[in-house]
Parts: sequence; C-alpha cells; structure tokens
Amino acid sequence: MRAVTVTDRRAGVSGLTLTERPYPHAAENDVVVRVHAAGFTPGELDWPATWTDRAGRDRTPSIPGHELSGVVVGLGYGTTGLTLGQRVFGFADWARDGSLAEYIAVEARNLAPLPADIEHETAAALPISALTASQGLFDHARLAAGQTVLIHGSAGGVGSIAVQLARAAGAFVVATGRAADRETAVRLGAHRFVDLDTQPLDAAGPTDVLFDVIGGDILARSVALVRDGGVVVSIAEQPATTPLNGRAVFFVVEPDRAALSAIADEVRHGRLAPLIGTVRPLAEAVEAFVRRERTRGKTIIRLVEPDIAH
Repeated sequence: MRAVTVTDRRAGVSGLTLTERPYPHAAENDVVVRVHAAGFTPGELDWPATWTDRAGRDRTPSIPGHELSGVVVGLGYGTTGLTLGQRVFGFADWARDGSLAEYIAVEARNLAPLPADIEHETAAALPISALTASQGLFDHARLAAGQTVLIHGSAGGVGSIAVQLARAAGAFVVATGRAADRETAVRLGAHRFVDLDTQPLDAAGPTDVLFDVIGGDILARSVALVRDGGVVVSIAEQPATTPLNGRAVFFVVEPDRAALSAIADEVRHGRLAPLIGTVRPLAEAVEAFVRRERTRGKTIIRLVEPDIAH
C-alpha cells in the first residue's frame, strides 16, 4: 500500500516521503480500514509517540496522521461492534501507525459507525477536533448555559467546532483570531470577536471559561480575564497560573465511540459543521504537511475519490 512515512527525527518534515509499506496486520480487537479520507496535525513530528511505541522502542518508519474515515475491510480476533463493509470514522492510537496511508489497523473502540449521508472528507475532519472541543468545554470546563466562554483560535479545526458547540449549549461566545477570521467566527455563532492583531486582549471582557489552543503569551495573559471560580482549559500546554478559586486544566483528547456517534448526529441534522480548509490527494500529502499553509479549517487528504467512496 502507499503511505506517507518518516524515518529521521532530526530531518523533521524534510524526511517525509510517499512510499510503499506492507499491508497492516489486525491485532486482537483491531479492524483494518481502507482509508477514504484522513486528517493530520502539523505538529505531529514533535510528538514522542510519532517515533516510539508505548514501551519506548523505536517504531520508525512511522506513518503520521491520526484522523480517518473509511470502510472496514478486516477484523482482528475478538473484534466486536463493527462489521466488514461498514463505514466508520475515528482516530488512530498516538503510538501506532497513522492514517496517511491507504489502509490502517486501528483499535475498534476508537471508531464509530459513519452514517451514509456524511461524506468521508467531512467525517475525517471531526474525530480529534470535535472530541477535543467537546471534552474541553463540557467534560473539563463543565460549561453551562448562561456562562461566557472565550475561545482562542476560533477559525481553526478545534476552535471552530468549540464555537458551534458552546453557542448551541447556550453560552455567550467570545472568539479570537485575526481580522480575516471575523466573518467565519461570527457565522459559526460567536457573539463577539476580538482581533488579536489590532485589539487589546481585554476587549474580550471577563469570562467564566477560557478555551485555549494557542498557549504561550496569549494563554498567560488571558488567565487574568477569567472570573473568580472560573476555568482555564488548554490543549497547548499546562497553564502556568490558575484563576482565583478556579481550575486550570491541560488535557489530551481521548477516544469515545458514543461521543463520536453523537457528533455525527449533530452533523447529520445540520447543527454542526467542521471547518475544512483544503482537500488534497495522497500524492500531495507530503507537500501539504511540509508547507503548513495557514487555512481557516483543517487540511484533509482524500485517498478514494467520492464516486467510489461508499
């Protein structure tokens, strides 16, 4: 099968190549999926799990990419809950080969059934972004109707989903980004937008929940905006300070089949839409990874053309 691989940690993105790899083996409780569309995170090559397995052993050549949508073509011993020929979406384990490949072996528990009326490109933009937004806002921050939430990176893959989920939950949504992001953030449901290039951060006003995807100085300065007893949630780094009488949380998204199914239902009924930047074929996956082009939304790699994608 064709796959994007990386072998040299020192080379970084320049070490990415499109090459031939063996067909994956389905271990116990795994499924093999023919990948129709896949997503990746540009910073993956900085993750330790890209280079070593859970026991710390070298696992190169590694295949990056962790979000996927496709069709089950193989079942490992003991696998239940999914069937051959079933459309599925979800994300691959961090310390195993990823989704920028024609086939992938992945734990069945990391996948959910994909309804026939959701395109694979749409589904591939959902697993990490939507689960991260949902877990951050509701599991960790416990966002409730009537609260104010400040969301950084509102035009990105995670931030755009967070804006929609927070608005649907009845929160007052303050979104940040650059000037070009304003229209997108407001369209997705933001009540107020702050241009971080031209406006002071305190234009966001006081907030009950801060949802951060940026880290660094923006995160550090934003904590002062959180009300007494409020919550800071970041997926970029552990916040250095905590709101008075509040909480500060750094977390990594976890698989959740039931939550993925609920997200798919929201998409089917038009209540949630991932923000997709560009869609490229597998032949251009290395270029897309290397360029790290700034788009409003997620870059998706299409491995099977739509006319044969079902």
